Amino acid sequence: MADERADEKLCKMIDAARLYYELNFNQEEIAQKLGVSRPTISRFLQQAKDEGYVQIKIVHPHENNHALAERIESKFRLKKAVIVSVPQFEDNTVKKYIGKAAANYLYDTVKNGDIIATTWGTTLYQMALQLNDKHVRDVKVVQLNGGVSHSETNTYAYEIVHLFGKAFHTVPYFIPLPALVDHPVVKQTIESDRHIRNILELGKQSNIAIVTVGAPTDDSVLIRANYFTDSDLDIIRAKAAGDICSRYIDNAGVICSEELNQRTIGINLEELKRKEQSILVAGGAKKVDGIYGALRGGYTNVLITDQFTARYLLERDL
Repeated sequence: MADERADEKLCKMIDAARLYYELNFNQEEIAQKLGVSRPTISRFLQQAKDEGYVQIKIVHPHENNHALAERIESKFRLKKAVIVSVPQFEDNTVKKYIGKAAANYLYDTVKNGDIIATTWGTTLYQMALQLNDKHVRDVKVVQLNGGVSHSETNTYAYEIVHLFGKAFHTVPYFIPLPALVDHPVVKQTIESDRHIRNILELGKQSNIAIVTVGAPTDDSVLIRANYFTDSDLDIIRAKAAGDICSRYIDNAGVICSEELNQRTIGINLEELKRKEQSILVAGGAKKVDGIYGALRGGYTNVLITDQFTARYLLERDL
């Protein structure tokens, strides 16, 4: 008889806990449902916790992201990963949040005498818009690759470099050229110009590079900028995971087309590997493959992304 009463009490305690923690009833409502007093429900809930029937786990989003970051750093052998909590996995939202995190990271990182080189695109434009002024001396800002569009599509190349220069109180160096030209000989001729060569050399000398990846989709800034022939686009659609500094790579980080690569104006991807900080700022469903390829290729040693992208990257095999 005593055992039956104990079992009945235990069942009521479990019912009370389920109603309170899983179905969000308040204690007065539960008391009415179970036919007991409200103080009894309060005792049931406390006893359920004390005896281990209810276990409460509090997950702080930043602590969770810290663990994600450590796993990303270990998997891809990075110096640093910054994982940002975004409320929804939507491109514009992701860009705004990781842009802010990247702006904060660069603000904390930049010191006197640094040379900062940056590419372009909508993600880095969000970063540039959110940069805070920092009073540092002898900092230089330089554009990493050509960004003049052949269409009405805005690459934001000028705006980004201008805003970076403004934030760090320096006059920036621009590359007033397209990302790609029609023939390797044209590129060689352009890059032989003394002034262009000096700017490209400054990009090579930079110790901090800020890059993003583009998706190989028709709505990407690089493709909408109208640089490519139909045969170029066939190669990109068939092989590319994404682009860095306007150079298309596959899932393993290998250049997709040497012919396209030879027509691209700006820093070579191998040079990114030698930077003190090569910072990749990218996230979102369309960018996952490109980010994965960039990390596998070893072109960057710092990643700033969102928590959804980070989880996808961890699920992928090397």
